Amino acid sequence: MMAMPKVYWTEFTHPFFQNQPLYLAATNKGLCRITWPSESMDTLKSWVKKQVLDAELIEDEERLSEYVSQLRDYCDGKRNTFNLPLDMRGTSFQTSVWRALTDIPFGETRSYSDVADGLDNPKAVRAVGTANGANPIPIVIPCHRVIGKSSALTGFRGGLNVKESLLQLEGYHDYTKKGHVRFQF
Repeated sequence: MMAMPKVYWTEFTHPFFQNQPLYLAATNKGLCRITWPSESMDTLKSWVKKQVLDAELIEDEERLSEYVSQLRDYCDGKRNTFNLPLDMRGTSFQTSVWRALTDIPFGETRSYSDVADGLDNPKAVRAVGTANGANPIPIVIPCHRVIGKSSALTGFRGGLNVKESLLQLEGYHDYTKKGHVRFQF
């Protein structure tokens, strides 16, 4: 009989996110999910149920302490890269996009077209946007560093105010403060 897969989780709060909780989850392979402040524990549970079949969700602050430490250092402005194992769960196209996002340097941005071009798939701009929006490990996989070709912030699952705050934290200010109306909360 196979052992039930385990997903470990903890809560992370920080003044950067107005002390609203983010939930971090990891498997034995690495970090697999970070929720946004606008998302709940139910969001995490639902994601785990879909992505890690028959998983047992276990709260384990100690096991996730290094993930929390690096995220806290980033939010405190003391870290500009992450050195964490990741367990990316998505399609092969999604994971190729997410890997490309990890190559965008701290304090810089790329357009969706730039990312598509970098994947040698220049016509996949919309698909890149969709994969970017489905990123399960935001901040560590810096989906906030992707903006529109016109320098508009465009859509962002975490809310455009969070995207703007993350870019400002990284010292990036060369953007237009607008985006898809659906994401302006």
